[in-house]
Amino acid sequence: MKYAENTTFWFVFCKSDLLLQKLGDEIYTVPTGDTPPTEVKPWTTIHDIEVPMMDGMKAKAYTIDMPVTDHPPYEMCGLRASYYKLPRVLYLAAGKCQEIMYWDQNTRFCGVCGGQMKMHTNISKRCEQCGKEVWPQLATAIIVLIRRGEEVLLVHANNFKRNFFGLVAGFVETGESLEEAVIREVTEEVGINIANIQYFASQPWPYPSGLMVGFTADYVSGEIKLQRSELAAGGWYNRHNLPELPEKLSIARHLIDSWLASFDDEKQ
Repeated sequence: MKYAENTTFWFVFCKSDLLLQKLGDEIYTVPTGDTPPTEVKPWTTIHDIEVPMMDGMKAKAYTIDMPVTDHPPYEMCGLRASYYKLPRVLYLAAGKCQEIMYWDQNTRFCGVCGGQMKMHTNISKRCEQCGKEVWPQLATAIIVLIRRGEEVLLVHANNFKRNFFGLVAGFVETGESLEEAVIREVTEEVGINIANIQYFASQPWPYPSGLMVGFTADYVSGEIKLQRSELAAGGWYNRHNLPELPEKLSIARHLIDSWLASFDDEKQ
């Protein structure tokens, strides 16, 4: 669908649910227009979000206390689920909007003097008392696909809500490189040795404010010893007999799909 150059998109959230507008059979967008699509309270903060990929179109975001119901053509949708309904550019923009508002809600007071924080620019705040400035912070995490011939190491984390198997992942610690984080997380979580660590891709992960950095690596030696405080299960899986995999929106799935496609490339 094409939009006018100066179109304003309204990203309206109720907790983690996003307001969508249904245009037709399985066709969705976010509300557009010169005015907000819902009632705005006098104290509501409306954020102007810079989204370069939207090619000059404007993005505004705010939160509401109660979900919109019984108001066609609007409907509420979880941010994750919106990946399967929205054009990619709008899904990514929605993720950035969610991150900005999460940051806003969690930085109301200064961490230095306790004073009130006030928006200074679209992506910064300044303390009204001591002048301390803050910007949105990202939690950087690594995720790695470890291959052994036609097998891949898959794990089921304790915090997974469904019965799918994903990849070894974890947060980068202060003072270490991304590659060092890969080695440490693999050692801690599964106890094996790896080599040939290669960068794959990165992905913003607004759940609530992360950056996932993906790698591939080759198995070298060692027996799997699961870190039970983090992982419920794990092991080597042949590419012809894989368990339930992560959703397609995740970089974990992108890594796995790319690994599977590499065998088709070898046949050509």
